[in-house]
Amino acid sequence: MSLAGIRILELAAVGTGEGRPSTSSGIAVAWVAKLFGDLGADVIRVESADGDDRVRSRPHELHRWLTTNKRSIRYRPGDAIDALVADADLVVHDGSWPELDPELAIAAWPRLVVLAVTPFGQTGPYADHLATDLTLSAMGGSMALNGDRDRRPVRITVPQTWHHAAAESALGAMVAHERRQASGEAQFVDMSVQTAVFWTGLNAMISSAIDGRNLERGGTALQLSTITAELVYPCADGEICMFFMGATLLGLIPWMQERGTVTDAWVASEDWTTYERRILSAQPTVIDVDELRTKITEFTRQLTKAEIFAGAIERKLTLVPVNTAADTVAMTQLAVRDYWDEIELPDGTAMRAPGAFVKLSNSPLSWSLPAPLVGQHSDEVFAALPVESKPPTVPAEPQRALPLEGVKVADFSWIGVGPITAKSLADHGATVIRIESDAPADRLRLVGPFTDDVAGINRCQFFGSFNTSKLSLQLNMKNPAGVDVAREALAWCDIALDSFTAGTMDRLGLGYTAATEVNPDIIMATTCLFGQSGPVSKLAGYGYHAAAISGFYEITGWDDRNPGGPWNAYTDTIAPRFLTTTLLAALDHRRRTGQGQYIDQAQMESALHFQSPQLLDVQLSGHNARRDGNVDPAYAPHDVYRCQGEDQWCAIAVETLDQWRNLCTVLSEPGWAEDPELATVEGRRSNESMINDRLTQFTEQYEPRAVMNLLQARGVPAGMVQRSSDHLQDPQLAHRDFFRRMQHPEMGEVPYEGHQYQITGYSNGPRMAAPCLGEHTYEVLTEVLGLDVDKVTEILVSGACG
Repeated sequence: MSLAGIRILELAAVGTGEGRPSTSSGIAVAWVAKLFGDLGADVIRVESADGDDRVRSRPHELHRWLTTNKRSIRYRPGDAIDALVADADLVVHDGSWPELDPELAIAAWPRLVVLAVTPFGQTGPYADHLATDLTLSAMGGSMALNGDRDRRPVRITVPQTWHHAAAESALGAMVAHERRQASGEAQFVDMSVQTAVFWTGLNAMISSAIDGRNLERGGTALQLSTITAELVYPCADGEICMFFMGATLLGLIPWMQERGTVTDAWVASEDWTTYERRILSAQPTVIDVDELRTKITEFTRQLTKAEIFAGAIERKLTLVPVNTAADTVAMTQLAVRDYWDEIELPDGTAMRAPGAFVKLSNSPLSWSLPAPLVGQHSDEVFAALPVESKPPTVPAEPQRALPLEGVKVADFSWIGVGPITAKSLADHGATVIRIESDAPADRLRLVGPFTDDVAGINRCQFFGSFNTSKLSLQLNMKNPAGVDVAREALAWCDIALDSFTAGTMDRLGLGYTAATEVNPDIIMATTCLFGQSGPVSKLAGYGYHAAAISGFYEITGWDDRNPGGPWNAYTDTIAPRFLTTTLLAALDHRRRTGQGQYIDQAQMESALHFQSPQLLDVQLSGHNARRDGNVDPAYAPHDVYRCQGEDQWCAIAVETLDQWRNLCTVLSEPGWAEDPELATVEGRRSNESMINDRLTQFTEQYEPRAVMNLLQARGVPAGMVQRSSDHLQDPQLAHRDFFRRMQHPEMGEVPYEGHQYQITGYSNGPRMAAPCLGEHTYEVLTEVLGLDVDKVTEILVSGACG
């Protein structure tokens, strides 16, 4: 197990700090601790005497999953936690423990890593704001991008914000662990949920600073150059997700022809091999995009999801079904890969819970402990506490200026998941060689946003956001000399990373077996849609395909419309959080054992951890979660409301009776505050139209930030729906110094997004602007890989680097 020997203290009980944390913050704390437990750490869950109501009061099956691989002890207010903390390597809490204030904690426990997960971070103008999944979706920007343009912004129906924060928190804690290993000093990690949500914006994050535009919600339409490409198509029993250009279109046309959807004459009327290029460059076509969409829809309506998916696999077409939770649980691919964690229930039955988020060859994830009873392990934990605290860690190596200084990474990946993973390593000091080509170029270099709206292979910030602090080596691996250089990179690196479909690196002679011949303790990770094994492993795909087949499309949008889909390649913002944490755990394992290993990430399998509640629910109750706008079964009112200005909105969520009464005061509706029917969620929901009409009358008088500030001052959770331009002026993000401006050779001074966590006394980066294509080729060949001048000349003459 990668983190064997590391002890995690999960403070599930609420501390004595002023104010009560969000009702969902306990889920985040439990979730990040579970991730560490799955990686092999010894997790001690500190619960209140009657059990942590924020997790144990949730559906019982979710509690059983969230508390596996943990031991439980009881905590009563007034109990000293000093001895427990002193024996831990990492403490995770929700910001409600004043004993763990950064200055106090670092002074009291000089070897400890403390992780605090809070809505906006521990300090700043919004640090004390009340927050919910809805308001954080608004403040983080995801709501501005989700849903249809003719309706109000919408969140993903099943809460996501705290999951993003938890997964990113694990990465922040591992970076702090590396920093402690180098310095021997205590570390404090301050995690902001808002910024974790912000990173789900992908190409929309800072678009307004790059080309002057805010990207807008558009349902499941993908905006590319001069066209809008619809991604969801109806079929006989649901929907499929498909981008109808490129190789998929070339394979789809003859299939449509076979089925009689289109005639031979219709097919012959168009040059399909050049169709995509002409469409994207606004050149004439015989068949326009609308007609093509109509024909595709006629075709898909004739077949079921399963029939279309099976045909796509046979024809090697990139398309997937829009899965429900029930569809996902029944997937053969997941069963063949032995994905599910079988959790035994009290009645003797079992349910399938999300299993290994990655597969590791030498330190696999395991589930050794079932969910504990409250306080089940109190006696054994307290009896084993040492009389004296552990001595401060002494660095085993010379101190490093940056946590990952000296770590060498060969990044063969492209598009999203792999580059984001390698970026995190590079920003924290690793030397990362970005191995790329112009034939084809990384697609993110080609799709915008472009600086000043002028296209160019080195002018796209979509690529730039994911590739900071890296060195670019232009390399054509179709050239034998290019493959030789790639082998040199494998011999040089500590970590190799690729994002090709299953078997690609093996076919190039660069797979794990070949890599270990030149570098026996290499850590090699591959990330793709379905992983390296299973019946559909050879099927390529992007993050929007993964989002559809993982169930996120089904739970985003409105119940009276087709699936809305979360923004863009949604799972590309989930998978890197798991993979980067795993790579740092694998480095820690290698440091202790000398073992490298192979890591196989199926992006779908990582993403399904964010679907855990509905995957469990469908098995036990038969309820298949569906999109339901902004409705929440536990809270009301719970929606976004129009404010002054064009497409301006504010999210408002009432979680408690006190908050409802506070809202009634703001609305000057004292009668509502005393009405017993409106004192319940059910009563407020049955009077939803009346309440929403009154709320809209109120919010339309003000700009969204004013609505938010007014309601927050009165104790009502509220958050303005922020777009890219709003984030650039957000005072909380400014307080956290979130945006970093750096000089780029072609783009000039560019703002780059920062990391979602802060570590006391340390600047997270980025360190350097994203590279131009091949910007560091000669430097990498000579100075980094250490090849002699004659060899480099031979490589350059061969055309392998051009």
